[in-house]
Amino acid sequence: MRILIVTPYFFPENFRINDFAEEFQKRGHIISVLTSVPNYPKGKFFDGYGWCKKNTEKYKNIKIYRAPVIPRGSATNFRLSINYLSFIFGGIWKALFLMKYKYDIIFVFEPSPITVGLPAIFIKKIKRIPLCFWVLDLWPESVISASNLQSTLIPKLLTPIVKYIYNNCNKILVSSKGFIKSIEEKGIRPSKIEYFPQWAEEYFKPVIPKKYLLGKIPRNSFKVMFAGNIGEAQDFNSLIKAAVLLKNENIQWIILGGGRKEKWVRKKIKEHRLLNCFHLLGSFPVERMPEFYAHADAMIFSLKNEHIFSITIPAKVQTYLACGKPILAMINGEGAKIIEGANAGLICNSGDFEGLANNILTMSSLSIEDLNNLSINSLECYRNNFDRGMLFKKAEEILLQTINSI
Repeated sequence: MRILIVTPYFFPENFRINDFAEEFQKRGHIISVLTSVPNYPKGKFFDGYGWCKKNTEKYKNIKIYRAPVIPRGSATNFRLSINYLSFIFGGIWKALFLMKYKYDIIFVFEPSPITVGLPAIFIKKIKRIPLCFWVLDLWPESVISASNLQSTLIPKLLTPIVKYIYNNCNKILVSSKGFIKSIEEKGIRPSKIEYFPQWAEEYFKPVIPKKYLLGKIPRNSFKVMFAGNIGEAQDFNSLIKAAVLLKNENIQWIILGGGRKEKWVRKKIKEHRLLNCFHLLGSFPVERMPEFYAHADAMIFSLKNEHIFSITIPAKVQTYLACGKPILAMINGEGAKIIEGANAGLICNSGDFEGLANNILTMSSLSIEDLNNLSINSLECYRNNFDRGMLFKKAEEILLQTINSI
């Protein structure tokens, strides 16, 4: 297959679509990518890139075409809106240079914004080829939650755009079964929608660390680890409250990553005198994550108590499972169902910091055998539901079927 991937993010930015493109290339397919000038997460162009620099390049024999965009900047609502709009126009302009090439199908990667589909639809209509759209972020619901919108004006403006994009897709893949109802309510027939979850990259697997990576954090403590974005959605307010309840216990909190709320978290750590037990270690290359995970007794993930988050499965869940780690979850809905169904850890409702604190104490008192059983269950859950090879085979079948159905 000759596949054109349309995505707002691609190498050197670190997103799962990189792994998708590389694996399909290895399987003998011809992959091209239409994407932005890289500027995530720092909000400025990566060194060596710009509107007139590296507009076209090759990465692992994948041809990359970069659309000019206005960087995210400080990621305020205004700057993000400008960034999203610029990709629509920049993507359509760049697409004009791709019309001389032959493609069998367009594959859209949509972690946000959904408007990344508009340049893809432009290409689809001119080239008369099918379009497969992978939904990882549900609009307009996620916009309402992320921006704390009280007004109904923005959703009313966005919904017709969302419907237009969905209606112009030949196949819609969803990373969570919880997304299906919202998409069907926009007039999309069920046969057009298919569940296709995320996976973890090959390097996410149980490992034995070569050395201790946690510095002065006591080795004999019970270590709970969070890896990912430090943002509003992750409900660090409740995590801090749980840490306050456990500050006199032998519990250590290790946070890997960064984000818009990092300064606030650092302030709260000092305010609540948690410096000895709550540690922000910063960001590291994703390939090193399994070695860090290996030092944790349990991995933790949390999301705020909002409907959109209850139907979302955070990508970190698959990485935790793939590394065979016991999981502590403070979340409602789809993510909780996975952990509970697999008996891979302990869960409590979103925002229930007291429940989380109790679950941490409970897990910290488990025997080594019981913790090992949780680890085994995690790994088995991953292999049965999110195995990388299994999902790539499924993706190939879906794309071929979509091409042949035209």
